[in-house]
Amino acid sequence: MIKNIVFDIGNVLAEFCWEEFYRSFGFSEEVFQKVAKATAMNEDWNELDRGVMPVEAVVDLFVENDPSVEAEIRMALRDFSGILKRLDYAIPWIEDLKGRGYRVYYLSNFFDKVRRECMDTLDFMSHMDGGIMSYTVQLIKPDYPIYEELLKRYELNPQECVFIDDREVNCQSARELGMTAIQFQNVSQAKEALNQLLSEQAG
Repeated sequence: MIKNIVFDIGNVLAEFCWEEFYRSFGFSEEVFQKVAKATAMNEDWNELDRGVMPVEAVVDLFVENDPSVEAEIRMALRDFSGILKRLDYAIPWIEDLKGRGYRVYYLSNFFDKVRRECMDTLDFMSHMDGGIMSYTVQLIKPDYPIYEELLKRYELNPQECVFIDDREVNCQSARELGMTAIQFQNVSQAKEALNQLLSEQAG
């Protein structure tokens, strides 16, 4: 029986709009591509979410990836306000699930600087029963330990959890640990899939 719904945050409950954010600085297309490849499209971005290194040290890694756009990288990453966009369906969806008796959690690759500078966008978190942002435990999805930490912290049975994430690799890890998982493509699709699953469980 499903009792718990676990949400990813980025591109599920809030839009991670890094492309729009970078373009707001008026970079040429060439510079935009260089900054993107050195930062958000580079695996070094995981180090922000892992939370082991100071943000400044990770920015230095980005600069090493392409020193030709050092000034633009440092300018873009000075303040992350605006890199997340509020999704108005988040709170109503959470409240609907809670009203139906489910507990609602978050499990997200996230770093502290974005959390602090985008708090208004993350207002839905106060409506949830708890959760883990990766930087707080220095673990990231899709590695098993961050899921195991969530299950242990809130004494959750994986067989009683549905996990919703926009990345299939993250969903697969959840399944391998015994959770049911839904890959988020859009809110209508995800709600339909979740409601069908919950209806089958109730039946």
